[in-house]
Amino acid sequence: MGKPGTTTKRRRVPQRTCVVCRTTADKRSLTRLVRTPDEGVHVDPTGKRSGRGAYLCDDPSCWDRALASDVLAKALCTPLSDADRARLAAARPIPK
Repeated sequence: MGKPGTTTKRRRVPQRTCVVCRTTADKRSLTRLVRTPDEGVHVDPTGKRSGRGAYLCDDPSCWDRALASDVLAKALCTPLSDADRARLAAARPIPK
């Protein structure tokens, strides 16, 4: 434990925002998409891959809007290729 009379500090939980619906949640509950210079746009399950990142919540409608519009292209500062869109569509969460 600690010394008597001392308080324990609560650990700060990192917060991130979904680029489509703009809801804020803790980092682990959102899915990170990352743009790498050589491999294009990928899903980053660890959240630690280097590159420009954007976050999406697990709502399938957010994924549909992100893939149909240019929201991800603006957030990642790169145009999305058809291969990128197909890769992300395959990683889309299944509706409950």
